[in-house]
Amino acid sequence: MSAVCRPWASDTATFYKEAVTREAAEDEVKGWTKLVSRLQVPALRGRPSLPGRHLLAYEDVFASGRCDLLLGDVIALADRDPAVLPRLARLVDGVCHDLRAAAAETGKAVPLAECVPALYLDRIRPGGRLDRWYLLRDLSFTLPCTDVSLTVQELADYTVTANGRPLTLNVAAGIDSVRRALGAERRWLAGLTQGDPTEPNIADPLCWLDFEFAGRNTAAGEAANLLWYLMAMGGWLVPRYQPDVYARTLRMALAARTSPCVDHLELHATARHIDIRYSWNVGPGRHAAVKGALHGLCGRGGIGMDELHAFLALRILGVVPAGRLTGHDLLLVLIKLAESQDPATSLDAFFATAPAPHSDPGERSRNAPAPA
Repeated sequence: MSAVCRPWASDTATFYKEAVTREAAEDEVKGWTKLVSRLQVPALRGRPSLPGRHLLAYEDVFASGRCDLLLGDVIALADRDPAVLPRLARLVDGVCHDLRAAAAETGKAVPLAECVPALYLDRIRPGGRLDRWYLLRDLSFTLPCTDVSLTVQELADYTVTANGRPLTLNVAAGIDSVRRALGAERRWLAGLTQGDPTEPNIADPLCWLDFEFAGRNTAAGEAANLLWYLMAMGGWLVPRYQPDVYARTLRMALAARTSPCVDHLELHATARHIDIRYSWNVGPGRHAAVKGALHGLCGRGGIGMDELHAFLALRILGVVPAGRLTGHDLLLVLIKLAESQDPATSLDAFFATAPAPHSDPGERSRNAPAPA
């Protein structure tokens, strides 16, 4: 996940972002240039020169009053107050419109090797982060609701039933399948986009932020990125495992109200079978955002699960290191991985959430949003 950078200088009208290398800064400028005539983006004010630093100076859309919140903030407010739901719907609709327009107006079928590599092609390469996190070590974890520990490799030898559905939790086979699906020469519909459509990178009123991955990106990869962030990263994994990033990037950083949960687990050791019931609990704002994005990107003949599944796997496995996850959370991640790769899984089933009720009126008033 790319983070929105906070200014380090006293000029409150400007965001200063530091790139890792001169080449990365140049690539970001090229990406921004491709988008400035098509999308709402901050002005690029220049590249300040400092010894050993590669800076880009952007308009601060919050200091100017052009925007006042980020998508993650609007979702959190809508979790607490139904009056914010129309504002959230407008923002999500705008995001989906921009992504669809990019595919329609600038899209063409190209090999994956011709797309921005960082989020997908680089991560699936042999020896990359998925291999390091899942294949080059046999990660041990404790099954929730038990005192039994298994390794990820051992889990592949168990039959698993999750919410009544038989699944195979074979991570090595899943990574191998994704590696075949995302070969460098495989052609995908790809358009000119911001490249990392996540809750900290989208401001309200709609403005795209952070252009580290801007350029030609696959339509399916962009959809997978946004949908999985709405489904799991923004309201669960990022605030839980990257709280400093969450607090630094969002304007309000309100706590998530609910999170996915393993409700019941039975281990049948002799039969090597695990029976699991889980619920994907989210706030009503996040539930609405997931439904809106799913409809906007995948409805009416849009992107299908057959196009999403390989990109979803990279988002599911490739953001938070597996070794940092609790056994409870790792198991849920692996269940969603298995569901995403099962041909019988529909879009609606995979992205199904259980919305919690809105909070009490007192909390709504304390967290009242700024005018849209």
